Amino acid sequence: MKILITSELYAPLINGVVTSIVTLRKVLIDLGHDVRILTLGRETDESADRKIYYCSSITCDQIYPGARLILKTDQAILAKIIDWEPDIIHSQSEFSTFRFAKKVAKYLDIPIVHTYHTNYEDYTHYFAPNYTIGRKITQIFSKFLSSSIDTMIAPTQKIAELLTGYDIKSDIEVIPTGIALNKYINPCPESELESLRKELKIPKENKILLFVGRLAKEKNIEELINYLNRIKRKNISFLIVGDGPYRQELENLTSDKNMEDQIIFTGMVETSQIAQYYQLADIFVNASTSESQGLTYIEAMASGLTPLCRKDDSIKEVIYDSRNGFQYKNFQDFHSHLTKLLSSRDLRQRLGDQAQHFILCKYSDQTFARSIEQVYEKTLQQKLALKVTI
Repeated sequence: MKILITSELYAPLINGVVTSIVTLRKVLIDLGHDVRILTLGRETDESADRKIYYCSSITCDQIYPGARLILKTDQAILAKIIDWEPDIIHSQSEFSTFRFAKKVAKYLDIPIVHTYHTNYEDYTHYFAPNYTIGRKITQIFSKFLSSSIDTMIAPTQKIAELLTGYDIKSDIEVIPTGIALNKYINPCPESELESLRKELKIPKENKILLFVGRLAKEKNIEELINYLNRIKRKNISFLIVGDGPYRQELENLTSDKNMEDQIIFTGMVETSQIAQYYQLADIFVNASTSESQGLTYIEAMASGLTPLCRKDDSIKEVIYDSRNGFQYKNFQDFHSHLTKLLSSRDLRQRLGDQAQHFILCKYSDQTFARSIEQVYEKTLQQKLALKVTI
């Protein structure tokens, strides 16, 4: 099968969408498919193997780090893709590259599968004067988008229900994003972990709480800082891995609370090194309710790390209380669960082992790619049946 994947964002940028695409592409190629990527770059270009096309674009970092925008369709790239004749398009973004995908699909009369990665209702503060107006804009935009899509993929049931509420007309399939699990499962050498602990200046007796992700307002990281300040346990180090537009506010809050010795901001970490951070930590924490796929939850659990995360529909089928971690609703919940976990290494080990086993069974890259492959086949069959009917 010839598969064109379109996305505004791609490697070397690091985020959940890019991780999902890179993972999918690799396994689809391993399964024997011819996969090409259409993305955005500073100028028109293509990779040495002619499998990745870059369309000339301008930067939009003020909207999102690494975001870019096409001013006009690149006719040379369009001609190359049409000449290649893909069987199906898998769109991963809703803006510039989606418009490109529609042009290719219309010219070749092929279907579009689209993964709806982002719940834009959680980002209304970026583009609307208030939530009500932002939600209405999101609903209208998503419904308009779906009119050009044959099958919509939702990474979680939460996103699927959201799309259903928008009265989306295209078929909706729920497929959790999988990851390449080996680098998280395989233990890092103890010497590397000790070296990392020393580099971060974390006392040997301290337990480590870990957050991994983009530092943005919607991630609600300040809640974790405020909770730890209320608990006032000095033998805890809180490791915040990642970067983003809200970092300065979080650093200011840390300073205001006199927690500089307890909270460590690492900035961005190379993907090749991230497994060390998961394996160094004792508990994974996250207060976000804006996750659409929660890849860092999956990475943490694959590493055998016990999660303690804010209750949300996006993780209700991932974290099960007292079985493979804990979800909390308020400070009292958080404090109670954290106290239990910190006081019992056996409990952390048991829940971490069960978390890892759960992820191994459900979130492998192979399971993910084969599920997507089945959606492609089903969508192509439906498109063919429609052509025959017409």
